[in-house]
Amino acid sequence: MVARSLTDLLALTYGPVAVLPELLGGVSGVEEAYIYGSWAARYSGEPGRVPRDLDVLVVGEADEDDLYGVAREAERRLGREVNIRRTSRIHWDSANGDPFLESVRSRPLVRLKIEEGRS
Repeated sequence: MVARSLTDLLALTYGPVAVLPELLGGVSGVEEAYIYGSWAARYSGEPGRVPRDLDVLVVGEADEDDLYGVAREAERRLGREVNIRRTSRIHWDSANGDPFLESVRSRPLVRLKIEEGRS
């Protein structure tokens, strides 16, 4: 119980849920962002190995080069591989028939609190 609380505190203070919003807040066109995959599953309490990478989904029209730069800076700060995938607002809201988005929505998601203009 104590270990889980300490892990949560560290993740919130120094981990992806602190680092990614700061970096993504400076990117134009980011409407929403989520961590998905194994990191989100562990953060939500599912047992398993510590993830080696971090999967992030950005909703909006952000420039791919800007997102690539964010991923590399996040990797430097977090010490793990960061993969960022972008989808449009229309695609995210409908997601009908898209196996990738259906899979992402069916598993744990950690929504990142992005404040525009931060960087």
